[in-house]
Amino acid sequence: MKITINQVKGSEPEVTVTYDNLTPEVVRLLDYLKGNSMVITGKIEDEIVRVKTASILYIESVDDKTFAYTANRVIRLAYSLAALEEILDHVRFFRCSKSMILNIDKIERLKSLPSNRIDATMLGGEHILITRTYAANLRRRLQGGNNNE
Repeated sequence: MKITINQVKGSEPEVTVTYDNLTPEVVRLLDYLKGNSMVITGKIEDEIVRVKTASILYIESVDDKTFAYTANRVIRLAYSLAALEEILDHVRFFRCSKSMILNIDKIERLKSLPSNRIDATMLGGEHILITRTYAANLRRRLQGGNNNE
């Protein structure tokens, strides 16, 4: 992706996006520029809540129940991990283990571990283990490649 930045005194900020194909990367960029954030619905106790996907640190499946974790809330979701993987395919979520999907934008730092695993420290300080099965895909995603390559 080519990026050109020009500072012009006294001008109003303007963004022009030129693309050949509407790829997931372009969709994410357009959504970001428009201030759009995808919202999914879940439950906290008996209350239905809406949560912006941008605020989710990770999503985990425990005992056939799916939970989204934000910095200060845990939301029960009515989706399976497989369904969420499809729903969140165009945003920055990544399957990091058999039971977890994490938000790439909420990773603070990564540390390589033996056996080709990765320890991801999330913005809240929580450590998530990325298994060797999924580690290569994460490396590819971080370098700008497609998750499905």
